[in-house]
Amino acid sequence: MIEYHDAVWGRPEHDDRKLFAKLVLDGAQAGLSWKTILHRSEGYRRAFDDWNVERIARYGKKDIARLLADEGIIRNRAKVASAVKNAQAWLRVMESGKGSFNEFIWRHVEHKTIVNRWRDIKQLPASTPVSDALSKDLKKAGFSFVGTTIVYAYMQAIGMVDDHLVDCFRKAKG
Repeated sequence: MIEYHDAVWGRPEHDDRKLFAKLVLDGAQAGLSWKTILHRSEGYRRAFDDWNVERIARYGKKDIARLLADEGIIRNRAKVASAVKNAQAWLRVMESGKGSFNEFIWRHVEHKTIVNRWRDIKQLPASTPVSDALSKDLKKAGFSFVGTTIVYAYMQAIGMVDDHLVDCFRKAKG
């Protein structure tokens, strides 16, 4: 967990494949601890064809059955089906002519990280108007497991929001 915080969490991510992977992992985390998902992240990468979105979007019943038997991931039918549905939605976004997935989500923060100045972890919100709007846009585009709380955690993870506490060495300066 410390390594994840220090090296990954909150760093701005703009690679579409990594953005998709993190969206699936944040959806899988719903109702579970992040530690549970973090320990399975390699299992997810392997099970989901190294996050090949085009391949995931074509998964059928045999692939779903394979995933539901895979002990390296959370074997929840709704979450597995959501990953496939989200891959299909991701491809529609990419094919829409509106730009990359990166462009689709980062426009909600005008392509700049929102830097909050929290002094205590109790101050961190579960959602914000920005996560509400992004959640709504993702759902409209056909994504699932993208409620506003999941989306806010996603925004934190991919660096759209800097919620490191003010005394954290990772806190953005300025």
